[in-house]
Amino acid sequence: MAGGIMMITIGWVMNTWLRIKNGYPLESSWGKAIYPKTDLESVERIKLLSQENAQLRAELGSIKDRLGNVERIVTDDAHRLTHEIEALRDKRAN
Repeated sequence: MAGGIMMITIGWVMNTWLRIKNGYPLESSWGKAIYPKTDLESVERIKLLSQENAQLRAELGSIKDRLGNVERIVTDDAHRLTHEIEALRDKRAN
């Protein structure tokens, strides 16, 4: 019994030591960080990543729109597409 308790204690100490050594925040028994790392550099990095994420989402939205148009053209009935092109030519001619 005492050996088991000793092994659990040594495991806990080693786990805590490894977390500190590798820069992980310590956690309470409820899983919340005891000393959360929130320095100015981290806050700035989060802002930059959020901005980049917004830009990439906007770019992805435009790519989805363009891909939708390409899919419509490729899968569209050739006969219908020909009629639409002819209708546009007739409008330009008038």
